[in-house]
Parts: sequence; C-alpha cells; structure tokens
Amino acid sequence: MPTLSQLMVPLPVKSGPDDLNVGAELTGKLDKEEVVKWLAKFYQRREIKAAATENGIDNYIYHQTYLSFRKFCLEIDKLPVDLHVTFSDIIAGACHLDSLLPYFVRHAKQVFPHLECLDDLKKISDLRLPANWYPEARALTRKIIFHSGPTNSGKTFHALERFFNSKSGVYCGPLKLLASEVYYKSNQRGVPCDLVTGEERNFASVNKTPSSHVSCTVEMVSVNTPYEVAVIDEIQMLKDPSRGWAWTRALLGVAAEEVHVCGEAAAIDVVKEIIMSASEEVELRRYKRLTELMIEESSLGTLEKIRPGDCLVCFNKQDIFWSTRQIEAMGIECAVIYGSLPPGTKLAQAKKFNDPDHPCKVLVATDAIGMGLNLNIGRVIFNSLIKPTVNEKGEKEMDTITTSQALQIAGRAGRYGTQFSTGYVTTMKNEDLPTLKRLLSQHPEPITQVGLHPTAEQIELYAYHLPHANLSNLIDIFVNLSTVDDSLYFICNIDDFKFLADMIQHVPLPLRARYVFCCAPINRKIPFVCSMFLKFARQYSRNEVLSFDWLGRQIGLPFACPNTLLDLVHLESVFDVLDLYLWLSYRFQDLFPDASLVRDMQKELDCLIQAGVAQLTRLLINSETKVSSGTSQAVEAEENRPVLFTKKTLYSHDRNAIASGNPLSSHGRIADRLLSEGLLTPKMLEELKKEWQFQKDCEKESFEASNGFVDKSNPAKHSKNDPLNTRRLNRKRRT
Repeated sequence: MPTLSQLMVPLPVKSGPDDLNVGAELTGKLDKEEVVKWLAKFYQRREIKAAATENGIDNYIYHQTYLSFRKFCLEIDKLPVDLHVTFSDIIAGACHLDSLLPYFVRHAKQVFPHLECLDDLKKISDLRLPANWYPEARALTRKIIFHSGPTNSGKTFHALERFFNSKSGVYCGPLKLLASEVYYKSNQRGVPCDLVTGEERNFASVNKTPSSHVSCTVEMVSVNTPYEVAVIDEIQMLKDPSRGWAWTRALLGVAAEEVHVCGEAAAIDVVKEIIMSASEEVELRRYKRLTELMIEESSLGTLEKIRPGDCLVCFNKQDIFWSTRQIEAMGIECAVIYGSLPPGTKLAQAKKFNDPDHPCKVLVATDAIGMGLNLNIGRVIFNSLIKPTVNEKGEKEMDTITTSQALQIAGRAGRYGTQFSTGYVTTMKNEDLPTLKRLLSQHPEPITQVGLHPTAEQIELYAYHLPHANLSNLIDIFVNLSTVDDSLYFICNIDDFKFLADMIQHVPLPLRARYVFCCAPINRKIPFVCSMFLKFARQYSRNEVLSFDWLGRQIGLPFACPNTLLDLVHLESVFDVLDLYLWLSYRFQDLFPDASLVRDMQKELDCLIQAGVAQLTRLLINSETKVSSGTSQAVEAEENRPVLFTKKTLYSHDRNAIASGNPLSSHGRIADRLLSEGLLTPKMLEELKKEWQFQKDCEKESFEASNGFVDKSNPAKHSKNDPLNTRRLNRKRRT
C-alpha cells in the first residue's frame, strides 16, 4: 500500500496579484543563477532535512516541495517581499542559508495542505469505537438473541415468529429475494409489512402510509427508527470483504428492544465481542438440523445417473450451460438458477422445480441457491469444488470452496415437510469426494474480524480539509489514516467504489451526489452497465431529466426474445441497467422521475429472460451454429422473431413510437458481442442490415442486367428505355 505522502497530489502555488515588485525595489533584482545555487545547497543540508522531519515532512514530501519551491522562485518575477529580501541577504552573505527554512515549510503546507490538518484527519478516521456511532441504539437496553444452527434447522423460522408477533419490527436480509419472501409472508399472515430494498419501496397500505413492520435488505435498514423486534439474517456475512460493513452497522446500530441474530455458529464469538463493546450481552439459542444429511459413498460420475430431485451445483456459467445441454439431450427438463438472473426469473425457475406436477425434476444452479430460495432438493451434486474468489487485494483466484460454503450449499439437500426427509450430497468426480467429506466433517473457522466502511459524513469532512483532492484520492487517504481495532475490525474492500469514482471523476458533481453515485451496486465487469452508469452521471450533472423515453433510446427499445446466448446475456445486463435507474430514482427522484414506468418495463424484460432460460438449449445451439449472418435461413429466423414489447400494455408515454419499431435484425457473434458491450444498438444494427440488403439487391440486379435476365413478372423493371433505371444500373456498375 502506498504511503500517505505518495497519495497526496502536490498542488501548484502561485504568487499574489500584487502589481508592484516591492522586493526588487528594496534590494534590487535577484540573480536567478545564484538563487538556484543556494537552493541546491539548502536542499542538501542534513540540518534542514532533520528540521523538515520535525515539521511532518518526510523524504517524499521534502523532495516534491523542493521541486515546487525551486520552480516557484525561478518562474515568478514578483516573489513575496520577505522571501525576496531573505534571498538577497543570503546571496550578499548578510544572513545564513537556514533562514529559508520557514519559507520552505510554509510552501510545503501550500503544496500539501494535509500537513496543516493531519491531526484533524486522523480524528475523523478513528474507527476504533464504532459502537459510539449509533446514539439511538446506545440509549436503549437492547436484548440480543443469537439463533445458531446449520441450514434447515429452523433458526430463522423461530426469529420470524417473534417478528410476526411483535408490535413493530424490521427484518434485515442479505438478498432482495429473502426480503420479498418475508414481506409476502407477513402480509399473508395479516401483519401489515412494507418492503424496502435499494431499488424498490412497496407499502402494505393502499394509501402508502408506513407500516409498523418493515422487511428490507440489510444495507437499507434505518438506524434511527425505533422497533420492538429486529431480525438480522445470515449474520456470518459480517466477514464479507465487500458487504460486511452492512451487518456490522445493523448489529450495532438498529434501535430495537430485541435483536434476533440468525446464522452460523462461527459468528458467535465475534458477535459477543462486538456486543460487549456496546456494553450489551448475548443470549445464545442453538438448533439442530431438522432433516438428516448423508454423504453418498460414490460420486455420480456421469450425468446419466441424474434422478428427480437432484441439484447439480456449478461455480461458473460455462459449466451450467454445458451441463444443462447434456441433461436436456437425455430428455430431462432442467430448471436453471444463477446469480445474474433477475429475481423474478429465479423465483419462476424455483417454482417450476418445486412443483410436484411439473415435468421439471432437475435443477442446475450456482451457489446462488445457498441463500434466498426455498427449494425441495433431494440430493446436491457438486460439479466441482473449485470456485473463483477475490482476495483481499481484489485479485481473482481459483481455490477450493471453504467449509462454510460447502456446509451452506450441501445443507440445501433435504427439506423438512417435503418428500425429501433425508438429504444426500455427492460430487461429480471421484477425486472430489474425499475433499467434500473432509469439508463437511469440519466446523467453519471462527470469524475473528468484521467489516467497516467510511460514511458519507466522514468523507465530507475529509473533503472540507482537502478541497482539491478527488473522491477516489480521499478514500485512499481515509483508509491510510484510519485507525482500526485490528483484532476485531477491517476496512471493507473499496475497489468497486474507487472504480466508479475514477470513472466519473471528470463529471462535475457535488460531493454528496458523487458519493451516492459511487455507492451504486453495479457489476463493473459488464461494459454496457458501466457505460450507462457514466451516461446517468453526465445527464444528472447537466441537471437534465432522465425520462423513460430517454432511457428507452439509450438501451435500444424494443427488445426481442433472445435467440442466442449472447442475446440472453445482453438482456440480463439491460435488466441491471434498469435496476441501477431504480436505485438512483429513490435517491434523486427529481431527475429520475419514471420509476413506475421502468419497473413495468423491467417486469416484461423479466418475462423475456424467463422465456430465454426456458429454451436455454436452443440458445446454446443457435450460438454455435450462427457463425455469420450471411445465410438466408438466419435472416428469415431473425425477421420472424416476435417483439413482445409492442403489445398494448406498453408503459411509455409515446407508445406508438416504440411499438412501431422493428425487431432486432440478424446478427452473428461479432454483432452480439458489440450489442452486449453497448457499442452497437439494435437501431444501428437494423440500419446496417438495410445497407447490406441494398448492396445484395444491387449486385443481383447488376448481375441479371449484364447476363440478359429479365423479370417477366415486371418487364418495366429492367427496361433499357427507362432512363431512371439506366442511371441506377450505371451507378451500381461503377460501385
């Protein structure tokens, strides 16, 4: 990690606006060569370096200040009077060289402003007592109850029972799916409950008055609203390198009389430590699995041994797509679930798999099934035990899954109250089975550290002291100067935040708005989403409304059913863009006004993605066979694709304009990639197709004309006496 000095960007120093060169009038004009000579001697003196160190100037700042100070003295004709006189005296031998030290230190504080306020900055970034950040919670005598147990043990069920029977409550879940499930379950039981996520607000009341109960994603929980009961689910996520801060904030900050915490036993000790720092105590309740989990003695070996109720777990999309195609080639219908699918599609796939009357009896999924979905799984099969992870430095690594991950995923097998009273788990490969047995025989390693994250208020205070630093630079300086109790806390990974901050650095935005934009939950690996994020920021900076019509032009409405895998991936990225719009609309409602229209569009886009996932094998085959767009069959297939976004339930104010659009034209792998990366829009693709078709027609007519072919159904078409036709043919021949 770079030192604090290296994070500081030196600022240019200019002379004052004085018209008169008073110094020159008093002592005469300075000899610049003499100034350079004496400055070099000054820089090399050990006594000066020692004195600079005492003033907080390390070697890096010392050198950078010297370069700036020398440039200032040589390039500026009207030096400050006192500095001019001092130089004159040094050159004349009337005073010692060390007399420059006060001016040098003064210049250093102008070039590096943090030297003046370093103590204040350290106080702002002192994170050793995060419990003190939440006075509302500290004013209560909270009762903390830890529900500890493995998957399918009923720990969350018991916590939610207390939530449903309370006068007021809040549920904090790790995913929108879990928050939505509690929202629907609560209202079905007659307990009015609102839903709050980063992109959505649903009220139980028709007149949209707040209910006493709220189900939310953990990042959205209010630490200022009092509740009788709070439930914090999946508390082991405290250790997550990116999102752990949200669980720490909820645990320390939620203002509830009872706080029910649900999660793995590995988090018990660290939760006790955190709660102890807030002068509170923890009541522990342990639970056992309600169903038996057995490890099979042999691996599956081949997909031909797949049976109803099986879930094949893969850790990348390529394995999911390959496995799905192989299983459906055997005449077995699959449900597919992976992380980037919209929530509605995941729920639809889960519902299809859980339905005993549906022919779909096999599930292929990533570890996204580890939390957030209720699935009737009889056996979990690990396709592999190697998963890509991101280390503390933000680098991607391939490593064996952890004990916690293995237990979380394998624990999904066997569900209480279903036909699968006993759960089974195995691997696809023989060599993985001993490793799986070892992982499942162990207990997860105790969590020792939990995440923290700088708040907007802290960054604003930093910006006040360092007004010339950009947001990414402020974050780096904050982390460098932060004081954390390393035995209990760590600073969460801020690479995504810095990535977005650097992306919109050139966009003029107020600091608070810039901070909010950089907190947006987007996948920075998807170029199309990143480009739309930048467009949103630019439009906002110009104070221009991001209307539904504007958004539709940017994302290329209307959409068609996906015909290839890249079509499906592109629609998924468009769904993420709509999520981003909704996330921003709740923070900047005046410039993102069409949230309801965008949500309607998102629902229909979800339907398109569901249709694509339901025909995943066909998309895979099309992706492999459509090497180019030059075949007439491919063109006809594309031209006949239905456009689902042109029906009467369109949500746009300008419905006719969108409904009159053409479906996506034929495109091959290059065009698919350009579309998915946002470098090509369907409209541009349609124009290219027309140009290509016109060129083919020209070549055909030119060939027929040169060989004497005449269209008998339309003799006038090739008539040599038609001057217009003659000019057109001549132009085509020249081309």
